Amino acid sequence: MSHVLIAGFGDLGQELARRLQLAGHQTTGLRRNAGDSEGVISADVSNPETLHTLAASKPDILVYCVAASEHSDENYRLSYVEGLRNVLAALASVPLRHIFFVSSTGVYGQETQDVLDETTPAIATEFSGVRMLEAEALLQGLPATVLRFSGIYGPGRLRMITLAREPQKWPPRNGWTNRIHRDDGAAFIAYLIAQLGQQPLAALYVVTDHQPLPMYDLLQWLAAKQGVEANAVTVPAVSGNKRLSNQRMLATGYAFIYPDYVAGYTALLAALPAA
Repeated sequence: MSHVLIAGFGDLGQELARRLQLAGHQTTGLRRNAGDSEGVISADVSNPETLHTLAASKPDILVYCVAASEHSDENYRLSYVEGLRNVLAALASVPLRHIFFVSSTGVYGQETQDVLDETTPAIATEFSGVRMLEAEALLQGLPATVLRFSGIYGPGRLRMITLAREPQKWPPRNGWTNRIHRDDGAAFIAYLIAQLGQQPLAALYVVTDHQPLPMYDLLQWLAAKQGVEANAVTVPAVSGNKRLSNQRMLATGYAFIYPDYVAGYTALLAALPAA
């Protein structure tokens, strides 16, 4: 069994910890404000002075899954680039078996009808993708795996469900969308940890479900499921963004909990309180 340090102990990190603990692993979380939570360290990845106790916990696996607190270049630099750099420096004396870095498919800035995968060059066009690539580069030469997540949805992440109720606010573009349920994101990381020593892990995985689809297809389906009339909506031609492949992810043997939007959003809708 492993001791896993989860830097960034939010929604995804907590679900990962729950799954790892059920499998018998020890976990330590890291977040800015841990309160009195057991097994969680209060520290700020952007402030090296707060990370001096990390090495003493002696983890053998690091999962870096922080979330930027605001959508700005400076915050992304501090959260992902400097944060990862600081955590790696704090653990320099610890012989880590493996590092998992949760990145983003936002590194693929190209808009194309092609299906993109791990062999596709990452051409970042926004600061967020540029910073993610900068952080990924810090892992070169280390025993590490980069996990490029598409859009995470799940409990508490109901933006599309809410948007579907208001067709007048739907976006003017009907671009491709890709998503991963939070539970599958956490379960896949836990699965890869279980596979350490059992099968060689790739240096990079695109983490997304089976079915990219146009934004309006998703919104219309969600509207219908919620009894919202959207027949009068003019559907724009599909343009923008890209489609992503999860074939490398599937090749590991991982079995999805929610393989597509129908499975995932059906479960979310069923869990919503009655109106």
